[in-house]
Amino acid sequence: MIPQTNPKAAYLAQREAIDAAIRRVLENGWYIQGEEVAAFERDFAAYTGSKHAVACASGTDALILALRGLGIGPGDAVITVSHTAVATVAAIQLAGATPVLVDTDEYWAMSPQALEATLQSWPAGAPKPKAVIPVHLYGQPAAITEIAAIAEKHNLILIEDNAQAHGATLNGRMVGRWGKAAAYSLYPTKNLGAIGDGGIVTTDDDSVADALRALREYGWRERYISAIAGMNSRLDPLQAAVLRVKLMALPADTARRQAIAARYSAGLAGLNGLALPRIRAGAAPVYHLYVVDAGARRDELQAKLKDKGVGTLIHYPVPVHLQPAYQGKIALGAGGLPNTERAAKSVLSLPLFPQLPDSDVDTVIAAVKAVW
Repeated sequence: MIPQTNPKAAYLAQREAIDAAIRRVLENGWYIQGEEVAAFERDFAAYTGSKHAVACASGTDALILALRGLGIGPGDAVITVSHTAVATVAAIQLAGATPVLVDTDEYWAMSPQALEATLQSWPAGAPKPKAVIPVHLYGQPAAITEIAAIAEKHNLILIEDNAQAHGATLNGRMVGRWGKAAAYSLYPTKNLGAIGDGGIVTTDDDSVADALRALREYGWRERYISAIAGMNSRLDPLQAAVLRVKLMALPADTARRQAIAARYSAGLAGLNGLALPRIRAGAAPVYHLYVVDAGARRDELQAKLKDKGVGTLIHYPVPVHLQPAYQGKIALGAGGLPNTERAAKSVLSLPLFPQLPDSDVDTVIAAVKAVW
C-alpha cells in the first residue's frame, strides 16, 4: 500500500542526525525549555524572516496563545472558515472568543467576498468582530492581500493559521508575514514536523512576543510568580532538537513536494471531471497536501484506489459547523457556506510526502487513470 503520508520516512531520511540531536539533549540533562528550544526559536524566526518565534506544545496552542497574546477573548468575535482542521475553531473557543465561520473561494481558502459581506451585515447585539484568521490550507496561500486590506478597513486583528503552509509565498512574500502573528503546527505529518506534537507562533511585535512567552508558562515573567493568568504549553527540548535538524532540510523537502505536485498535475491533466489543485496568481504553494476535486465520484475513486493499493485521505470529511459539537451552535457568515459543504463531499488527498519516489507517484497516476 502506498500511504497518503509517512512521517517515519522523514525520520529515516535523517536518522543519523536526528538520533545525534536526541542524544545531545539526553546527555545535556535539561529537559524543559532551555537553550535547545531557544535555538530552535531563533532558527525558525530566521527562516520565516520574523523578529520573534515562540514555541509551544501544539498548533492548537499556538493559535490560543496568539489570540490571548493579542488580547482577544470573551466578548470578542473571531472570523475564520469551516473548511479547516477543527483546531482552528476549537482554539478560538478555548481562548474564550466567539467563532464566526465564512465560506471559501475556489482555492478552498477564506473568500474575501464572503468576509466583507459578513462584516457589512453584522447583526446588532452580536459580539463585536475583533480578529480574522484565514487558513493557508493544503499549503496554498489564501487571498491574504485582499483579506489584510479588509482587516485594516474594519480595524480587525489579522492572525494567520499557517499550520499547513510553512514556507509558502505569495508574490514573493512568505505567508505568515501579513498579520500581527502567525500560528504554525509542528505535528509529525506537517511540512516541518516533530516526532510528537508541537507548535510555534511568529510575530514582529515585542510586546506580543513577551506576552506569548509568559502565557505559555503559567504567566511567569519571574519563575514561580504569575504576572498574568497563563497556561502550560511548552515545546520540549527533544522536539526542538529534532525540529532544528528537520528545519535545515525544509527547503529541499519543499522543493520535492513541489516536484511531486508538478508530476501529478502533468500526469493527471485532461481527465474530464477531475479538478486538479488551482494555484492562485503569484502563489508558490508548498503542497502540504495534493488535493483533487472528484465531485460526486470522490467516494468511488477513494474505494477503487484503495483496492489498487493507493492510500488516500479526506481533508476534511465534515465541515466544522456540521460536526456534532458545533452544529447549530456556531454563527455562520452571510450567504451560508455552500462552497465549504460542497468541498467536504468532493475533495481527496493523494499520496504526497518528500520521500515518495517517482515510481510510486507514477503508480498513483496510473491507478487514478485506470479507475476514472
